Amino acid sequence: MSFNISRTGRAVLHVTDLEASRKFYVDGLGLYETESDDNHIYLRGYEEQGHHSLLLKKAAKQAVEVISYKVYDDSDLDKIEQVAQENNLPYKWVEKGEQRAIGRAIRMQDVSGLPLEFYAEMEHVDSLMQRYDLYKGARIQRIDHLNCLVPDVQKAYDFYHKEFGFRASEYTEDDEGKLWAIWTHRKGNVHDQAFMNGDGPLLHHVGFWLPDPLALIHACDVLASMGMADNIERGPGRHGLSNAFFLYLRDPDGHRIELYFGDYFTGDGDFKPKRWSVHDKTRQTFWGHEAPDSWFDEASTLLHVITGEEVKQEKAKLTLYKPDFTM
Repeated sequence: MSFNISRTGRAVLHVTDLEASRKFYVDGLGLYETESDDNHIYLRGYEEQGHHSLLLKKAAKQAVEVISYKVYDDSDLDKIEQVAQENNLPYKWVEKGEQRAIGRAIRMQDVSGLPLEFYAEMEHVDSLMQRYDLYKGARIQRIDHLNCLVPDVQKAYDFYHKEFGFRASEYTEDDEGKLWAIWTHRKGNVHDQAFMNGDGPLLHHVGFWLPDPLALIHACDVLASMGMADNIERGPGRHGLSNAFFLYLRDPDGHRIELYFGDYFTGDGDFKPKRWSVHDKTRQTFWGHEAPDSWFDEASTLLHVITGEEVKQEKAKLTLYKPDFTM
């Protein structure tokens, strides 16, 4: 790899009701609204210096337009075009000025069918990290990671490791030693991109980093007081895998958001990834409580970067598995 992907950059979600989304994301979760118009809401965490890390676009139907990575330099984008060409992957350029606050970008449909976007330039804004007077809801600091369901986890990991330089931090194997799920990173914590075995491709969730674990509890209190307790899907809890505190939420259109805090450093060159058995229930919930069926069975539809149509799903290559908490 002769280019540098820095980190997870942003997600672009299609939503059907901007006001309902604003109530959830801004009033409930406390993301900061950089700006908006009749068809868009641009949101960011308090410490971020980029214009936005979540873009909500009004549409007739919920979907995921792209999931994005920031690269170090604009010249990296030309090298990513070569990756698309060498792997015969659909791609297109989006020139500077076609998207609010974004420089030129390249969009690519990856080997699993995920709609990716890469960009180097985003309009700078002032960090609000020490504007504690503005903090609301979960006090979200920044975007952290993306998690996707793919039908062939090994295929996805091989591509991201070879072509994009993603490194594994933790992984899950089935009884035959086949890769069932994997957590990969660029920025040196547990993950920028996770892949889980499932019918797909689908976006399972977008993860956001919090300032402390108490922000998880406060987010639950705020949402419940707003009459939005039903939007809380799973948690609060602690993952075995990653060791992080978590809370999973569903927005008004069903997109899943994870609030996340407390993983660890993985940036050393000799870091050894941790293996988990698919039968170890503590990998998902270290404290032992069970996830709802929706967490395993539901996720967000993806759009093709060229046609804009829904990406066709394939059946998972490996057996689907939900931990047994009755034992």
